[in-house]
Amino acid sequence: MKLDYLDDINGHEQNIVRLYNFNKTEAIKFRDLLQETIIEKKQKLDLAKIDFVEPRNCNLIFGLFNADEGILTKDNETFFCVLTIEGFHKMIQLIEPFCKKESKGYQYLYDLDNPTDLMFCPSAT
Repeated sequence: MKLDYLDDINGHEQNIVRLYNFNKTEAIKFRDLLQETIIEKKQKLDLAKIDFVEPRNCNLIFGLFNADEGILTKDNETFFCVLTIEGFHKMIQLIEPFCKKESKGYQYLYDLDNPTDLMFCPSAT
């Protein structure tokens, strides 16, 4: 699984942090990490410390917050995905189809008015 940041993808200052190039097994591992680390233990999940994630030009840290804010950054290198526990439950539901079979589709992992989206995409396109 690779992680990268794509700046201004559509000329309207819309950005994407993308988790991509993974298979069903890695999707399951990622879903389980979200469940165990954030929902059950209520701890931050730093993807730079995960052995099956290869950060390309950024890092992403997931954490609980009192409101669903989505992805925030100050430097376009370190990103924080801050959601409520309900937001993370929704994210896990959106990841679930990728855990059941190999897929070429993609999914945005939250629907918030935020300049940076989080895309979950098994292929590199």
